[in-house]
Amino acid sequence: MNAYIMGTGSYLPEQTVTNDDLAKLVETNDEWIVSRTGIRERHVSVGETTADMAAEAANAALSMAGVTAEELEMILLATVTPDHIVPSTACEVQKKLGAVNAVAIELNAACSGFVFALNTAQAYVRAGIYRKILVVGVETLSKIVDWSDRGTCILFGDGAGAAVVGADEERGIMDFIQYSDGAKGDALLCDARPLKNPFISREVEHGYVSMDGQEVFKFAVKRVSESIDQLLQRNSLTTDAIDCYVLHQANARIIQTVAKHLKEDMGKFPMNLERCGNTSGASVPLLLDELNRSGRLKRGDRVIMSGFGGGLTWGSIYMVW
Repeated sequence: MNAYIMGTGSYLPEQTVTNDDLAKLVETNDEWIVSRTGIRERHVSVGETTADMAAEAANAALSMAGVTAEELEMILLATVTPDHIVPSTACEVQKKLGAVNAVAIELNAACSGFVFALNTAQAYVRAGIYRKILVVGVETLSKIVDWSDRGTCILFGDGAGAAVVGADEERGIMDFIQYSDGAKGDALLCDARPLKNPFISREVEHGYVSMDGQEVFKFAVKRVSESIDQLLQRNSLTTDAIDCYVLHQANARIIQTVAKHLKEDMGKFPMNLERCGNTSGASVPLLLDELNRSGRLKRGDRVIMSGFGGGLTWGSIYMVW
C-alpha cells in the first residue's frame, strides 16, 4: 500500500507585509527584493499561534478528504517555530481538532519538514501500522526573524499547509529519498534558548535566523537537482513523464536554476512565493493545496515534490496523484 493524499488544506494570516512596507524598516526596495528573490509580499501573524494556523489548515484538509478528526490514527507535524517546548505543537493540534484516537508526533527538518513528514507517513502506511494520517507543515517565522536584518527579514512569511493521507495500492507515493548534511548546518542557523543557570555566568541573547545566502543557494541548486535526477533514474522515468514539480518556495532563482538543469519548462514549476515568501516547512503543502483546489492537479498526474533547507536537509518524493 502507498500513502496517497485524500485532501489538502492551508491557512495564511490576514496581515500582509509588502516589500514597500519592509523598506520602511530596513534599507531596501521592491525592485531589489523582487530581482533577487521573486518575493513581493508575505503573510505575517499578528496573533495567530503556530497551533492555530496548523489547526485551520488541518480542518480544511479533513473537510476535503471527508475524514473526521476522530478517524485520524496519527498526526505528523513539521515545524521549527513551535509555540512551546512542551507540549509539542502536534499535541496542541490534536487537542484543537479533537483527534482523540491519534498519536501526535512533531518533526524538525526545517524547510524539508513537510516532505520528511510525508515520507514518514509513507513508512507507517507501507508497514501497515496506520491508514489515516494527518501531515502538517506550519511556521510562525516572524517570531524568529531579525526585522533589522535586510538579508533575512525580506525572505520569510508565516502560514500552514496540511494533507490527510490514506492508503491505496495504485496511487500515492511511489518512491522517495532524503538526506542530511549536519557538517554544513551553520549555513542556516537559529539558536535555541541559551544555557543560563546558577552555575554559569553569561549574558543571555535571544537567537534569530542567520543565513549564508550564497552557500544555501549553491547547496539547494546542487542537491535538489541531484535528488530529482536520482528519483527519475531509479524509477526509469524521463522528465517528459512528470506533470508537475512542487518545490520548496525559497527563492525564484533557485527554482529557475533547477528547471534549467532538468531542461524543463518553467510551466511545470508553479510558484506562490511572490505572495507568500519563504514559509519553510509550510511552503510545499501551501502550494500543494493551492494547486489541488484550483484543479491544476488531476488524478493520475505524476508529481515530484522537493524540500531543502536547514540542517542541512533535502529530499524528494515521486507521487502519482
